[in-house]
Amino acid sequence: MGRGGAYSLRVLHIWNTAGVASVIAKYMDRILGTESLVVHRKAFDRYGVTTYGELWDCGAKVFALRCLLLARRFDIIHVHSLDKLVPFLKILYPGKPVILHYHGNDIRNKWSLKRKYWSKADAILYSTPDLLNHETPKLAVYLPNPVDTDLFHKFPDTFRKSRTALAFKYHLDIDKANSYAKKYGLSIEFLERNIPHNKMPEILNKYEYYIDQTQIPSLSKTALEALACGLKVIRWDGEIIEGLPEEHKPENVVISLVKLIKELTNGTIDISIISSADRRYGQCSDRWSKCSPLDLMGKTEAV
Repeated sequence: MGRGGAYSLRVLHIWNTAGVASVIAKYMDRILGTESLVVHRKAFDRYGVTTYGELWDCGAKVFALRCLLLARRFDIIHVHSLDKLVPFLKILYPGKPVILHYHGNDIRNKWSLKRKYWSKADAILYSTPDLLNHETPKLAVYLPNPVDTDLFHKFPDTFRKSRTALAFKYHLDIDKANSYAKKYGLSIEFLERNIPHNKMPEILNKYEYYIDQTQIPSLSKTALEALACGLKVIRWDGEIIEGLPEEHKPENVVISLVKLIKELTNGTIDISIISSADRRYGQCSDRWSKCSPLDLMGKTEAV
């Protein structure tokens, strides 16, 4: 049951690429009173990104079977990356809306190859504008990556290393990163990307700059988290940006997603709830359907 005894929409998130499902589920439940469950395999959550949901200690086949059975209890099935499950979900539950959400290398330059999977979904989302190409289906929608601003924010009492940049050895050209540091007069510290998720805000808050991945032309999720923590981010092209963009704030991402779900469920979601959330958070996402994702290059890439 939801607020005021009303029925709550139940949403199952299968898989948790870069922790995106946990952030969406957490804020969707908080803002709109939905009942969400995120399920992910423990073996694939090395850094603890599943901050909201369950980790299952099982193999691939058992995980898939458990998801297929569990789906019967939910109104919306939101599949992250695991597109091979989509045809089976639609065979078992033809009346349930299934959303397929791609996050990066799971679909980059693979749209034609994976047509047999995404063509079965009721809606297709992709997390970064650079994933769009001539093979992307017209019904696919760009949904910006959300940042958990409960976790990632400025620590006012933390001393920042002035003129020092952090860079992770991940999708990174070391020579290019060093050239950016030299260009802006920064010292640079390279770290391996093996830091627990809940320790990342503390690490990020120690630096003034973050040098993002240089091999993919979009901002990583880590870069977005750095922006939320008050760092200046040097993009793949050497440009500096500051401040977390409004479209990546979790409240706005959730409102965007729920409007899509309303369409999938033929308006059975109470629009007054969504309108109330719009007024409360002041940002809405109709603009995503009005502009080309190519115009939004440089926003996100799940890491």
